Amino acid sequence: MGGSGSKSKGVWPFTSTGPGREPPGEVNEQCLARLRGSKNATPFVFTRRSSLYFDEDGDLAHEFYEETVVTKNGRKRAKLKRLQKNLIPQGIVKLDHPRIHVDFPVIICEI
Repeated sequence: MGGSGSKSKGVWPFTSTGPGREPPGEVNEQCLARLRGSKNATPFVFTRRSSLYFDEDGDLAHEFYEETVVTKNGRKRAKLKRLQKNLIPQGIVKLDHPRIHVDFPVIICEI
């Protein structure tokens, strides 16, 4: 579980550096250099990858099925076959309101 977090050791301006784990009040030169170097680093997420697909007709859905007729022992039976070819992913979708990134190291709770 927890597959939505990043697997790599990324450079985030709101994480502490190295094994020393300095208190939040103290800031060293490496942290300042990292903050200056990454101007667009923010704990918020404004876009996400969509899980929807377009089919050949331009319909948008998570999954597409095709109804096929199967004859077994002289009986006709309708069966749904999942389509996985010729599907185009929707791509990047803008979120209605920003979310906090999963790697943001703060616990948020309502009191």
